[in-house]
Amino acid sequence: VQLQASGGGVVQDGGSLRLSCAASGRPISASAVAWFRQTAMKEREFVIGSWRDSGLSTQDFALGRFTISRDNAENTVYLQMNNLKPEDTAVYYCAASTLYGGQWLPSSYEYWGRGTQVTVSS
Repeated sequence: VQLQASGGGVVQDGGSLRLSCAASGRPISASAVAWFRQTAMKEREFVIGSWRDSGLSTQDFALGRFTISRDNAENTVYLQMNNLKPEDTAVYYCAASTLYGGQWLPSSYEYWGRGTQVTVSS
């Protein structure tokens, strides 16, 4: 699976962004997919995931603000981020796993897209 993330940018505090993760090589419906983020000061952390059984997992900091969705026809996963805060500033990565579901550890994912930078200004 090849993943291509896009949609990052600079937004003001309280603004919104939608990130896209376009997949090729395998139907995204056959994979668990997740978004992670990383800053220079922190290890890569799980943000939100969508599992093959339609289950979802969301980090506490993303609850009520971030949603993940799939468009199987477009083979694309989206991360809608609303009410962004400066502490959301990070490089965001999409990842896919054909082996596991419901995992929050980066090591559970075989496929990664290049990161896309999200910067939230105060």
